[in-house]
Amino acid sequence: MAVTATTPATRPSAVTSRTGAAVVTVALVLLVAALAIVDIAQGTAAVGPAQVWKALTGRADPADASVVIASRLPRMTAGLLVGAVLGMAGAALQTVSRNVLASPDTLAVNAGSYLALGLATVTGVSLPLFASSGVAFAGGLAAAAVVLGLSGLGAGTVRLVLAGSALTFGLTAVTEGLLLLFPRQTEGLYQWNQGSIAQNGFDGVLQMAPICLAGLVGLLLVARRMDALALGDDAARGLGVKVRATRVTAVVLSALLSAAAVTLAGPIGFVGLCAPALVRPLARRVRAFARTRAGLPVTGLTGAALVLGSDVLLRAVVPTDISVAVPTGVVTSLVGAVFLIMMATRVRDTAGAAAEDRLRVRSRKTFLTFTAVLVAALVGVAIAAVLLGDNKLLLGDVANWAQGRAGRAVTFVLDTRVPRVLAALLAGGALALAGTLIQSVTRNPLADPGVLGVSGGAALGAVLLVTTVAEAGSWSMAGAAFVGAAFSAVLVFGLAARGGFRQNRLVLVGFGFATGATALISLLIVLTDPFNATKALTWLSGSTYGRTLPDVAPLAAVLTVGVLVAFVRRTELDLVSLDEDTPRLLGLDLSRGRLGFLVLSVLLSATAVAAAGTIGFVGLVAPHAARGLVGRQHARVVPVAVLFGAVLVCAADLVGRTVIAPAQLGAGLMTAVIGTPYFLHLLVRSRR
Repeated sequence: MAVTATTPATRPSAVTSRTGAAVVTVALVLLVAALAIVDIAQGTAAVGPAQVWKALTGRADPADASVVIASRLPRMTAGLLVGAVLGMAGAALQTVSRNVLASPDTLAVNAGSYLALGLATVTGVSLPLFASSGVAFAGGLAAAAVVLGLSGLGAGTVRLVLAGSALTFGLTAVTEGLLLLFPRQTEGLYQWNQGSIAQNGFDGVLQMAPICLAGLVGLLLVARRMDALALGDDAARGLGVKVRATRVTAVVLSALLSAAAVTLAGPIGFVGLCAPALVRPLARRVRAFARTRAGLPVTGLTGAALVLGSDVLLRAVVPTDISVAVPTGVVTSLVGAVFLIMMATRVRDTAGAAAEDRLRVRSRKTFLTFTAVLVAALVGVAIAAVLLGDNKLLLGDVANWAQGRAGRAVTFVLDTRVPRVLAALLAGGALALAGTLIQSVTRNPLADPGVLGVSGGAALGAVLLVTTVAEAGSWSMAGAAFVGAAFSAVLVFGLAARGGFRQNRLVLVGFGFATGATALISLLIVLTDPFNATKALTWLSGSTYGRTLPDVAPLAAVLTVGVLVAFVRRTELDLVSLDEDTPRLLGLDLSRGRLGFLVLSVLLSATAVAAAGTIGFVGLVAPHAARGLVGRQHARVVPVAVLFGAVLVCAADLVGRTVIAPAQLGAGLMTAVIGTPYFLHLLVRSRR
């Protein structure tokens, strides 16, 4: 009787689950079909649904048939395929890592594929599409392995995303350096990196379809074992599941799917993050979707709807003749950045500052020794930067120039080189001071103006002014950069304030804003000057090229004020960096002091970006190096950090414009190569 009583009770639930799953699946299929029809009908040529139908049935005019068969249908099919495989790859990665923030973007899979294809392109070897997919797969898999190895796979942590985002910054910087060094060989690679589903015929889709099918079949075969992993490693082992083998298999298959999508359309950002996030609430109501075997196809449909919906929305909002030049990946990156920020505010993570930084004490002699060494290094690097370049000069030439007695050639060289050296020195000092202030008031060892999106907001403000106002001056540029930085800072610190600034949530929200700012900058460049990708790359790589003394004046003024304020309020900085209670017990207005220091750091970051472009990780490395050398007292940390930052950026700028002369690399690319491993090192150390 007991069995008879329970059987009718369970059947309605099962039937309801199957019915609900069927209804949702049919609704998604209809949505995707509707978006596909609209996407085919959109374009510069006046080809409507009737012409499309005639083209499909072979009764259309040759011109209309050519547009539909060679362009619009391949574009729509590529959007379907790319969205589906990225959605499924993201769902698989989130399942095996038990991390709702995992995706091909946040695990640096796309960045690894981008670098691998960039290296292959530089060699000049013409690879068929299938071979390019293999290269992209190898690069993406290697990047994912590094991220997973460094961050670990603990549930509920954002370290995996922090490691992936930092590695993405570093790999992208290296790739952009290749684009600047080899403009002919890599022509079109920057636009490709923005992600576009535009196709010229069905060849690419037909070649990538078998790879995508193989990856999907592989994921479905290990679906049951992936479901077991969701219960925890111990529970999965108890069920006889080989945890490590299952996880590695799922990551490899996800990288294969991502590589196929990247090869076909470039990196279409954050579809692998957003699609599973949209399906997750459905899985709570429809139990069938909670299983991987049923959830993967639904996530694939959602990803296809996201890509096609982004493409349709872009063509509906932006004029047709302009929308053709705007990559679909820019739109999905903007949407994904918003998703990342929203999800970061809800993820629990309680990592705090490293205790050793608080306890380390150094003698006065040590401080004076390191300060003297840094001053000597600063003088040496500055002299070398002034003398070396395309044209090598002597100290006598510099002395004659300073007295106004130099020849025309020497005068021209020094008139252009000295402002560059000053911009690099001052920008390095300003970013180092800004990083010191941010790390102190947030007590977050991973904080940095670039990591927190402040530099990205400043760059967006400056680029917006440059692309809209032809005669923008130095002070107006600094003002626009400050407005952009202030806007980003208010949003980042406001969203991350819940739960305290010590949490990695602050860094993750900042990564989201930095990603969104980069996408908007790319969109501005495409809309205003789509054929000049070098303009965007030069700005984003932190170049001092073309700087004049008036461009440096705002930065010099702000840095002088910043150093004075930091020195006068050094004791307050010491107290704020300790904890929340000590400053209040001593009568210090913690909120007001924190706000003042943050405003100063935003001003420093904005003027540095206006003078030298976006230079990352200086504000991260310099304060850590200073505290390691002279202890935690800000009376010593501030001058040492400023000197160290100035030496670092000036040396990076010198190397970038001399080692491969006459070609040049921006200082930001060089500091990213240095800063990315250091950030990952800090992440691993704080985990221990």
